[in-house]
Amino acid sequence: MKKMIAAALAATTIAVATPAMAAPHFDGHGRFEQRHDRFDRRGDRFDRHNRHDRVDYRRWNRGDRFDYRYARNYRVIGNPHHYRLYDAPRGYRWVRSGNDAVLVGITTGIIAAVMANSIY
Repeated sequence: MKKMIAAALAATTIAVATPAMAAPHFDGHGRFEQRHDRFDRRGDRFDRHNRHDRVDYRRWNRGDRFDYRYARNYRVIGNPHHYRLYDAPRGYRWVRSGNDAVLVGITTGIIAAVMANSIY
């Protein structure tokens, strides 16, 4: 009996609260505005804080999987001694991501070492 009363009470609460969400909003000047969406229509203009074509670059950590799509200025480093880096062990290669040099496993893509701000 308690479960049936609780279910009926929950159903009436949902049924009563649903129309209240779509109620018009009065602005205090006798006009009302009913918003159907929460979309900011200023998106057509250039907004430096909310750019849709921006790529989120990553900060690399040891043990992460390296994904070149999130790397800034992705290049394979052919001469690591030029950047004062040691030779990559067998199965690894040095990769440039922005100003960072990242030692990445060739087959797995797992990061073995990160030299932050080593490329200038």
